[in-house]
Amino acid sequence: MELKKMTVEGFVQETSSSSPAPGGGSIAALNAASAAALIEMVAHLTLGKEKYAAVEKEMKEVAEKAASLKNQFLALIDEDSNAFNKIMAAFRMPKGSDEEKAVRSKAIQEATKGAALVPFKVGETANELFALADVVITRGNTNAVTDGAVAAMNTRAAVRGAFLNVKINLGSIKDQTFVDDLNGKMAAIEKEVDGKEQALLGKVNL
Repeated sequence: MELKKMTVEGFVQETSSSSPAPGGGSIAALNAASAAALIEMVAHLTLGKEKYAAVEKEMKEVAEKAASLKNQFLALIDEDSNAFNKIMAAFRMPKGSDEEKAVRSKAIQEATKGAALVPFKVGETANELFALADVVITRGNTNAVTDGAVAAMNTRAAVRGAFLNVKINLGSIKDQTFVDDLNGKMAAIEKEVDGKEQALLGKVNL
């Protein structure tokens, strides 16, 4: 059964089991999906209100973009766990001969790259949510402003959590060009992620 189709309780219980997947990467994707869902909700709560007629078009666009991202993150919940399972499958490959060892080693490296790229996609894509959260926090229905704030907090957690899972996989990858490329891209995003969250929370006047 796909993780994204489980009940909330079922998913949480599966996460807490002795199985290593779903793990932090899937949770990061879930955080991102939750953030996108909250942004979409605030946009929907703004639409059709006379008070917010001036931002009707903008909120429709935000709702559509958030919905699209939400579905991407839901798919990435399973992609992350599947990527981890591919590493485990590679480690179980035969290693009785030098040829088998070489094939197994290559498979492990390729699977580990895949396991790094999935959470990288989660973090890189989640970073896009800050701009959407900004719109609903500053111009959306004020009665739901805290939902926008929670979206911003979940977004930061998604980016940070996803990138931690990238980094632990990079430690096992021998392709230094691949490692340096992802580290550089993550560093550029991480440099701003905490500030983006704090700036948005600072706009919530309660």
